[in-house]
Amino acid sequence: MDTALILLIVVVVWQFARVRYQRAHISLLAQHLSNLQLERHMENLTQGYLRAIHEEGESRQLQVLETYVQTERIVAGQVHTLANSFQKESQQAASLIALPFCLPYAERYLPSVTRDFRDLLRIHAAGLRHVVDNEPGYDPKTRAYHLSAELYLLQHSCHWFCKSRTVADARLAARHRLTHQKTLDSVSELTRSAYMKWLHRRS
Repeated sequence: MDTALILLIVVVVWQFARVRYQRAHISLLAQHLSNLQLERHMENLTQGYLRAIHEEGESRQLQVLETYVQTERIVAGQVHTLANSFQKESQQAASLIALPFCLPYAERYLPSVTRDFRDLLRIHAAGLRHVVDNEPGYDPKTRAYHLSAELYLLQHSCHWFCKSRTVADARLAARHRLTHQKTLDSVSELTRSAYMKWLHRRS
């Protein structure tokens, strides 16, 4: 058989498997999000923080930030609910491909290149609660800065689970003009430390 034809068949099969695999992950995450309003609340928060930044005068900025305190608590609570809900899934179902590209069903034959999305959600839930409760004692603007980064990193993780790390990086850059590394540098030390341990852990 001609080499080019073999390569074409391989590409077609891989594309079919990739689409099917990613749809399964999207469906699984959507199922766990269906009873939550997490995406809407996250959007309200990120837009609110941007609005506060553009307000003239520090007192006005702080007033705007204060109006989002309840939403912050709701988001932290719903991420905690999401993380707990996902614990019911098997490790295979919750596997995330650690490579830059999607390698469908790698958890079945190459588990060393996968990570557990359940663990990652627990990291996000703990990190958000840590900053929302302001355990480090940040001033209001610094706290909002770190919370924004926590939310952006959570979005990145969800896109990574559903698609691939490369797609997640691209969406982060397109939506927020941020790199993954810059976002990671901007979250709390608690989140960053746990995230790095998770990232470099082998299944």
